[in-house]
Amino acid sequence: MLFQQFFKRSIANSSVGEQPVHLEFQPVGIGAKLHHATLGQLVFAQTFRDLLSVSHELTSEARDTLQKRVSTRLLNHWRVKLEITGLANIGSGPYLIASLHEGMADVLCLLQLPLGMRFVAREEIFNWQYIGAAITRLGHVAINPERGALSFRPLLKAAERVLAGNESLVIFPQGAVAGIEGDFQRGIFEIGKRLGIPILPVVIAGSHRIWEHPHTAKLRYGQRIGIRVLPEISVQVLQNQPLEQVRLQLQRQMKAVALCGELPAPRHYKPQQDGYWDGYRFDMDPDFPEVYTDFNAHREAYLAGLKAKKL
Repeated sequence: MLFQQFFKRSIANSSVGEQPVHLEFQPVGIGAKLHHATLGQLVFAQTFRDLLSVSHELTSEARDTLQKRVSTRLLNHWRVKLEITGLANIGSGPYLIASLHEGMADVLCLLQLPLGMRFVAREEIFNWQYIGAAITRLGHVAINPERGALSFRPLLKAAERVLAGNESLVIFPQGAVAGIEGDFQRGIFEIGKRLGIPILPVVIAGSHRIWEHPHTAKLRYGQRIGIRVLPEISVQVLQNQPLEQVRLQLQRQMKAVALCGELPAPRHYKPQQDGYWDGYRFDMDPDFPEVYTDFNAHREAYLAGLKAKKL
C-alpha cells in the first residue's frame, strides 16, 4: 500500500540501523476497514513524510508544533473523542509528567496538553517499523529497563538535557502497557528529587481501545478517551518526604481517579490472556492482590527455571 511504499523509501535515510519490527493494524468493523484502507493510508503516509523529513536539530518550538499537528491529524482520523479536565493544574513547566500507560495511543493523546514535551520509551520501540525512525528524529529518550540500576544514570542525564531546554519529559512509571494493575517504578520520583523538578500527574483512561498493540492488532475508530490532570507534586514534597511514601500516595490517587467511573474504563491486565512477558522488567501493584499473586508466582517459577538451566 501507499504507506508501506513510502516507508520503504524513507527508512534507508533514517537513523535506525536495525531491521524494524513489523506492526499490524486490524480495524474493527467494515466501515473502519474501508476508512483505514483508503483515507487511513493517505493520512499515515503524510504523517511519516512529515516526521521523516525533519532536521535532527529541531528547536523545542518546532518539535512541539510538529508533534501537535501529527497528534491532531491522527486523532481526528480515528475520530477519537478526547475529554480533558484539570487543565488549570498546568503551570508554565517544565515538568516530569507521570502518566498512566495503557496503550500506544497515549502519546498522541498526551500531546494535546498545552506543554512542549518529549517521551521516554523502551529502546526496542526505536526499532519499530515506521515509528522508530520518527521518534529517533524527534529526539525522544530511549531506556532499557532490563538493565536495572544501570539504566538510571543515562536517563537522569537525558532528563536534565530535555528539561534544560524548557520541555517537559513524559515518563510512564508503570513501565509497560499491561493495565491499571502495573506498579509504579521509583525512577521518576528520584529524578524529580535530584533535578528539583515538579511531577505533573496525568490520568489517562480508555486509550487502550484505539490500538490494542502489543496484546492484539485491533484498531477501533470513534473511541472515548479521558485525560485528567492532577495537581503537581512539588519539589518541596519530593525533597522532604520519603520517596516511597510519595510513590505509593500518588499511585493510589491516580488509580482511584481512573477507576472512579467518571472516565472511560481503564485497561485491566489478565496475565493468562495477555501473557507474563518473561524477561521484561515490570511489576504488579499489591493493591490488586489477585493479579499480584498470580504474576509473582509465575515470575518466581520462571526465574527458578532459569537458575536450574544454569546449574
